[in-house]
Amino acid sequence: MAKVQKIVSWNVNGIRACSKKGFFEFIEGYDPDVLCIQETKAHPEQLSEEQLEPFGRKSYFSSAQRRGYSGTATFVKKDVLNAEHGIGIRKFDNEGRFVVTEHKDFLLYNVYFPNGAAREERHLYKQEFLAKFTKHLQKKMKEGYEIILLGDYNVAYKEFDVHDPKRLSKVSGFLPEEREWFESFLKKGFTDVFRKFYPEDTDKYTWWSYRENARTNNRGWRIDHICVTEGLLGKIKNIEILDQQMGSDHCPIAMEISL
Repeated sequence: MAKVQKIVSWNVNGIRACSKKGFFEFIEGYDPDVLCIQETKAHPEQLSEEQLEPFGRKSYFSSAQRRGYSGTATFVKKDVLNAEHGIGIRKFDNEGRFVVTEHKDFLLYNVYFPNGAAREERHLYKQEFLAKFTKHLQKKMKEGYEIILLGDYNVAYKEFDVHDPKRLSKVSGFLPEEREWFESFLKKGFTDVFRKFYPEDTDKYTWWSYRENARTNNRGWRIDHICVTEGLLGKIKNIEILDQQMGSDHCPIAMEISL
């Protein structure tokens, strides 16, 4: 008999900071089967047992070599078949950007995509990341895997995925080349689940700047996504942006899938 699983993605902007601002209360209340977080900004040895295994979940951490930077973690109720802490490209893996877990029905990529805003060098790093990661995914699809790819993509691609598309068209995360990458990525066999369920919904964002009361005024961006390959699409029951959940400058996104 099919069982509905709740899969959640959330950029927590520091697990230690978020732990004091509703992280545990969210896990207890929403009770996800799989919780993927980005921007942990921590190594496992810096964390408490409760942060490493909230409510008895098993965790898989990928931490950046640089302390207090980047990092991803996946928490699961059930054991996984396999877990990888990168995709075999050192310059990306060294920044703790991937946790890849193999489940019975799919490969789950928990990814913190680079932000290209700091300087030209990081913009080029991001472009290389997008190109090489797409090739990696295509190889896995050819091998027959169904894939769930979730996380902070640091890219919004539709006009109504940002609060001010005209002004933001020159800002990293909504640049023409980034939007083109996203559209081409979808054409390679992925579906943006939120847009599949809610093609016309506007003013639905997952990140707000800490400046100028952006969240209060809902001046946000939709840059956190869950995308899936075709074989999983019919199994998805629901997806929602949990924009009332505080604790970070991002909010969680949650998907229910029947397996």
